[in-house]
Order: sequence, then structure tokens, then C-alpha cells
Amino acid sequence: MAAPDAFKVSSLKDKVALITGASSGIGAGTTLLFAKLGARLALNGRDVENLSKIARECEECGAVKPLLVPGDLTDEDTVKKTVEETIAHFGKLDVLINSAGILAMGSIETTDMAQYDKVMAVNVRSVYHLTRLCVPHLIKTKGSIVNVSSVNGQRSFPGVLAYCMSKSAIDQFTCCVALELAPKQVRVNSVCPGVIVTEVHKRAGLDEDQYTQFLEKCKLTHALGRPGEVEEVANAIAFLASDAATFITGVNLPVDGGRHAMCPR
Repeated sequence: MAAPDAFKVSSLKDKVALITGASSGIGAGTTLLFAKLGARLALNGRDVENLSKIARECEECGAVKPLLVPGDLTDEDTVKKTVEETIAHFGKLDVLINSAGILAMGSIETTDMAQYDKVMAVNVRSVYHLTRLCVPHLIKTKGSIVNVSSVNGQRSFPGVLAYCMSKSAIDQFTCCVALELAPKQVRVNSVCPGVIVTEVHKRAGLDEDQYTQFLEKCKLTHALGRPGEVEEVANAIAFLASDAATFITGVNLPVDGGRHAMCPR
């Protein structure tokens, strides 16, 4: 028996998707999944070597050669160039995946203004700017946007103050832009991962022993008793971006093993 027509993740075939943060973690995993689903890809990331590696893996999956638009999205000229080169190359834009982001440790006592500004610039301002420039093109295709937020936007955790604030901003950004663009049939959603096995925590300062202990604690902090895998988040992003989710907008979807629902005692 054939799969129901309602399941249309395969509708990503030949869609043009711009994915940020594509050189590592959730962005890289999403890139590879979209490649397997037949999307045509424009990829942004700061690590050019890793970005090129991911692009080669996409081609090995049978995808059209991705367009690489590397650079730091906190630079306004880079944001403009990213959109301009994507449209010049593909002639349109169907999907925007805002996956670029950083994690930084710190409390109200230890997070100085430089760290606060950096986190907000990467996690919020660059997302706002890139989305703003992409919207006219997404309106033409009645496209979709998926932002990568975090359980930290929905629940409060000490010691990652600026990061939690930035992800709360992305959740509100998602809902507001969804309402603004709904009359033009552009859908806007986010995924809110729990702890996912990537390098982001090590880049934020955890050493190997600390990271091992952190993952072990996930058995208690996540209802499903484990951290998540990149592919599990990528699957949710693909669903929200695809025609399998045509009546879903303004959703901040937890992909966190139940962590958002927990109230430890």
C-alpha cells in the first residue's frame, strides 16, 4: 500500500533552501537530509573547510552541487551578499533555515556586555536581518521559514543567561513573523531542541570530562532518558519546511525528549 498523499516531505525535491550554520551540528545534519530529499541548497557557515566537506557529502547523496555562501552573518554586507548570490544562482527561494547560533556560558554576575552583545548579534540580530531580506523572495514562492531555537527559550536555566534570552527572542520572533506573513501564505515555525550531541557545548567551554558528565545527566533531565541526535532535529525541520506541514505556522516545536514537560522534584 502506498504512503498517504498527505505525507509530503518529499515535496522538498527541487525546492531552493538557504541553510545557515550548515558547516556543523544541526545545520549540517539538516543540509544532508535536505540533499537526500532532493532540495537545491545554498549553504552558509563560518568554517569554509567544513562547509566544503558537507557540500561534497551532499553531492555524494546525488544532490545538485550546493552553492556555498560562507561568512559571518553578524556582518551586514555578508547577509546581503548571501541573499543576493542565492537568488542570482537559483532565481528563487523556497525555504529559509536559520540554524546559525552560538552557546555561551555565564550568569548575570559573569556575563559582560561584550559576551551579551555577541550572543544577541549572532542568535537574534543576524536572524532578523537575514529573514527580513529573504521575505520578499519567500512571498513570491509562498515559502516557509524554520528557525532553530532551543528548550532554553521555553524553560529557564541558570548559567546560560544570554543564550536563554536569545532563544526566547527567537520564539517570539517566530510567532510574530508567522502572524505577519500568514496572509501572504508564508509559514514560519521553529524547532526547540533539548540537548543534542554536537560540538556546541565543547565550543562553549566544556572539556571532555565535563561534557561526558553533562550527557550522562541527560538520562535524568530528559523524559526519554537520553540526549538527542542531530538527525532527529533535522527530521523535524524537514517536516515543518515541507508540504506535509502546510497548515502549521507559528509553532515552536519541542524536539527535546520531553524535557520541556518536566518539572523535577
